[in-house]
Amino acid sequence: MWRMETDRGSAAGDGEQVKPVDGSALRRVTAYALAAKMGELVWDDATAMKQEPLLAEVAPQLVRATGSIAANIAEGYAKRSARDRIRFYEYALGSTGEAESWYRTARRTLSSQVYDERVACLTSIRRLLLVMIRNERKGSGWNAASR
Repeated sequence: MWRMETDRGSAAGDGEQVKPVDGSALRRVTAYALAAKMGELVWDDATAMKQEPLLAEVAPQLVRATGSIAANIAEGYAKRSARDRIRFYEYALGSTGEAESWYRTARRTLSSQVYDERVACLTSIRRLLLVMIRNERKGSGWNAASR
């Protein structure tokens, strides 16, 4: 069971924007869903990377960067102001670029199919984040109706 939370942090009132506390609305955000998927997949990739001594230090950085994408999207999504949402979406965008860079560094340890799939997913996340940021700047983000 989930309870509803408004921007004021309590039960819904007349005309207030409402989001489920359990994150079910967040899970419908495609960028978040893709980032969460990458957060699961990265573990196998990092394990393969750790087998290569030169990449042993890179693997934990890849895991942190990839995990940071979903975490920052979630934190930004929960923020009340567009300015705060944009800030966290931009953090997620930076982590997306960092993860892609670490994947490029490690591509010799991964199959070309795995590498291509991961980079394609990160590219999709980056594009979606850019749209989310643009929409927040234009005032058409998730809570535009409550402004």
